[in-house]
Amino acid sequence: MKIAVAGGTGVVGTHVVREAEYAGHEVLSLSRSTGVDLTSGTGLAEHLRGVDAVIDCLSVETVKRKVAVDFFTTTTRTLLDAEQAAGVPHHLVLSIVGVDRVRYGHYDGKVAQEHAVRDSGRPFTILRATQFHEFAEQMSRRGRLGPIIAMPRIAAAPVAAREVAQALLDLAGLPPAGRTYELGGPERRDLVDMARALARRTGRRTPVVPLVVPGAASKAMRSGALVPHDPWRTGVETYDAWLASRTA
Repeated sequence: MKIAVAGGTGVVGTHVVREAEYAGHEVLSLSRSTGVDLTSGTGLAEHLRGVDAVIDCLSVETVKRKVAVDFFTTTTRTLLDAEQAAGVPHHLVLSIVGVDRVRYGHYDGKVAQEHAVRDSGRPFTILRATQFHEFAEQMSRRGRLGPIIAMPRIAAAPVAAREVAQALLDLAGLPPAGRTYELGGPERRDLVDMARALARRTGRRTPVVPLVVPGAASKAMRSGALVPHDPWRTGVETYDAWLASRTA
């Protein structure tokens, strides 16, 4: 297959590109470094000629609803319009488990993205995945407050980014499903516990302090809204095994 990857330099996109190349597919990474602007559409037409599937792994680091909604809807519509013109037969988008159960700025953007895909009339498949194993490390950096790390309690089912990439490629090899699939990790873990395990494994002595954030969104996250209820697929690699491989 000839596959184009939007967000091919991100956490999952990097794995998608690597795994696709290893499987013998022709892969194009859609990014500014390859002359593509996914906001304006500059450079897209020539990159989508003969493409069998576009895998959208784009993301943006923001908790602001307007920023997230604008980013995801703009880039998604730009991709879909270019795919229509080029005759690309399959659009796949990576989303997040629970985005429709938690009102949160970034998640609202992903919900808007899903709606844009469903309403486009284009052949599509949506894969929702849980937080990646890297999530605890990312949140630890954001939660650093002087001598401590303040970490919200979130019930998670962390999954390996590599396994998410493999699932996306498996779906790319199938006809467009016109539906949403969910992928989760093999175990349920609390984010505070994950951050503490990371600190122990890396030898950091900064205490991880649980933070109970008020509000409906945080309550939903604590209660398991971000964990798949009936996953299409469950990952194999545990968080501890991933940590061991990272710090071996």
